[in-house]
Amino acid sequence: MPFLLYSPVGARRRQPWAWGLALLPLVLAAALPAEAKLPFIGDLFRGQPKPKVQGPSAPELEGSTPEAEFQELLKTGDLRALNLACQEAASFDFVTRLQLLQQRLLTVAPPPQPFPVVLVNANALLSCRAPDAALEVLNRFGPAPGLEREQWLVQRWRAAMAGLHHDLAARLLEQLTAADPERLETLALPVRVNEDGTVLTRPALDLYVEHLIVLERHQEAAALLLAGRRPGQVAAERLSQAVALLGQLPLAERDQLMERALDQAAAAQAWGLAIALLEQQRVLIESESGAVAERSRARLSRLSQRLDDAYSEWAITRQDSGQSARADALQQQLRSPRDPGGHAAPQP
Repeated sequence: MPFLLYSPVGARRRQPWAWGLALLPLVLAAALPAEAKLPFIGDLFRGQPKPKVQGPSAPELEGSTPEAEFQELLKTGDLRALNLACQEAASFDFVTRLQLLQQRLLTVAPPPQPFPVVLVNANALLSCRAPDAALEVLNRFGPAPGLEREQWLVQRWRAAMAGLHHDLAARLLEQLTAADPERLETLALPVRVNEDGTVLTRPALDLYVEHLIVLERHQEAAALLLAGRRPGQVAAERLSQAVALLGQLPLAERDQLMERALDQAAAAQAWGLAIALLEQQRVLIESESGAVAERSRARLSRLSQRLDDAYSEWAITRQDSGQSARADALQQQLRSPRDPGGHAAPQP
């Protein structure tokens, strides 16, 4: 954030059709705990003519709803049942059934409807891979100021994100947070339901940056990344991304940002990230100055060699119960770029 609650085929027997329901409490509570890169699936079917079904709407596959039962559900099913049907059809990739369900969801709850019904209806359309239709349903409702409006904006953002409408998605996040970096960083938005039922969220700041990058608003995106306050690995990754966006900045200033990123990676003991940052720094210096980045190369070589040696020894000693203390020490060494021999070691 890294997909709209649509299960892969391999998850069919784990009841993926139930996943959409897991997100409804999140939709009804706009602000989530700030913990927590899969893009949502766009609207593949809106704008197509009504399918002329000749024969079954889907092949008979184990675990799927029989044709007669599906046709009855299509006529009489409520929003909850239709949502579950959408989840199932998406998991089996039943295109015709998805189209039929999308059309039914646009008429099953005609306006005016109470706000909770509008949210559930829109969520069902998102489950059915129809984000543009979800926006249509949400636009039928005018929310009251306060929490109701925040929930409405979050649901509209989900639909815009799913439909790859980055300009609209960015504007909705601006309305939610007034484009305030602190608010963007503390607002967590749902991006995926995992197979175990847990919900993956990401800070609105990082999601907003992604929209800005697609819109080629690179200066604004870089400014937000630099305004972030999260330390450690998150800070290192944001600084690295900002450097990549700030091509007009003098090389010396970008190099300073890379040093800050390396310090944050070291503080988080993120040695793998530290190696990637050193390589980014080397390429940056050599591509723009035309000179060999001797210091970056030396630091990269020293850290890589130390990690290779330590890993090899750790792989052996960890199997020997009599050398557990040594194995623990090696494991710590692998995670500490600031240790002697790491990239942050003093230069001779």
